[in-house]
Amino acid sequence: MNAATWRVVGRAFPGPMALAVWMLVTVPAPLIFFEGTHSWEEDLKVSTALWWIVGAVPVLAAVVATKWTRCNGQRRTASAMVAAVVAATLVSAVFVGATMAVYRWVVPLSGVAAWRSVLFGSVPLAICGAAVGYLFGRGRVRRSPVSPRRGFVLGGIVAVVGALLAETSVQLGAESSTVRYDAVEYGAVGPYATSAREQGVLRLPAAGRYAIFAVGHSPRNPDCQVTGVGVPPRSAKLVTIAPGDYGSDYASFAWVASFDVPVPGAYSLSCRTYDQQASYTVGEVPQIRGAVGALIHWPSIAIWLLGAIPGLLIIADTARRRARRRSAPGVAVQEL
Repeated sequence: MNAATWRVVGRAFPGPMALAVWMLVTVPAPLIFFEGTHSWEEDLKVSTALWWIVGAVPVLAAVVATKWTRCNGQRRTASAMVAAVVAATLVSAVFVGATMAVYRWVVPLSGVAAWRSVLFGSVPLAICGAAVGYLFGRGRVRRSPVSPRRGFVLGGIVAVVGALLAETSVQLGAESSTVRYDAVEYGAVGPYATSAREQGVLRLPAAGRYAIFAVGHSPRNPDCQVTGVGVPPRSAKLVTIAPGDYGSDYASFAWVASFDVPVPGAYSLSCRTYDQQASYTVGEVPQIRGAVGALIHWPSIAIWLLGAIPGLLIIADTARRRARRRSAPGVAVQEL
C-alpha cells in the first residue's frame, strides 16, 4: 500500500465515537442487561455475551463501508464495492477479535463458547452490513460537521458515563468470573460470624488469607480488625469494588475485605460501621479468573479513568480537528 491508501484506511477506520458505542454494546451492556433481567443466583455465560458481539458486527461493518466509500470517491463500480466490503470485514474482524480477547482473558465468564464459530460466523454478517454501508456511502446525503463545542460536550458526557459504568462492569464481571467461593450461612452467631455490634470469635484452621463477607445489605466499607493471642491487631484491607451475589437462597454475601493471619487458631473480629444491624462473616477468599480479579483491588480513580478513555479520545479528536481547521481555514475537514 502507498501513503495515499494508508490515509484512506485511517480515515475509514472507526473513530472514537464508534469505538465508544462498540465498547458500550459489547461489554457493559450484556453484563448490566443480564443483571437486570435474571435472578441474582444466575451468572452470565460467555456464550450469551458473545451474541451481543455478533449482533453489533453488521452495524460496525456498515459504518466502516460508508466511510470508506465516501473517502474513496463514491465510485459505482464492482471493484469499489469489493474494496469497501473487504475493508469493512477486516476492520470488523479486528474489533470482534479484540472483544473476544476481553472475554477470554479480562472477564472470562463461565460456560463454554465456540470462539472460532463466533469469529468466522461474524464474517457473513459483516459482509451484509458492508454492502448496505457501501450503498449509503454512494448516496448524496451530506453531513454537517460537528462543531468543536458539541464535540467537547459529547466527549465529556461519554467520559462521565464510561466512568460510572466502569465500576459496575468490573463488579458484575468479577461476580460472573468467580470459579469458587466458600459457602457461608446467614446469621450473627457461629464460629465464623460476627455482628457489627459485638465481637465475634473466629477459629481459623490454617495460616493464610481469609475473606470478610457482608451479609445481605450490610455496608461494604466496614472498618474491621482481627486480633489474636500474641498477634497484634490487624486491619482488614477493603476490596475497592466488592463483588457480591455470593451465597444461597437464604442470604446473599459480598466480598468486602480480606486479612492475613500468621498461624491457625482462635481470633476475634470486630467490624465498625454506621449500620448497627450489619453483620459480617468470614470464609475462604473467592477465586476469580482473569484480570478482573485484580481490577477489583485497583484504586477507584484508576477504574474511573479506564472507563473514561473513550470519552477522552473523543475530546482529543475534537481538539485535533479544531487545530486542523485553524491551520487550514479554507479546507473542509470531513468528520470521522
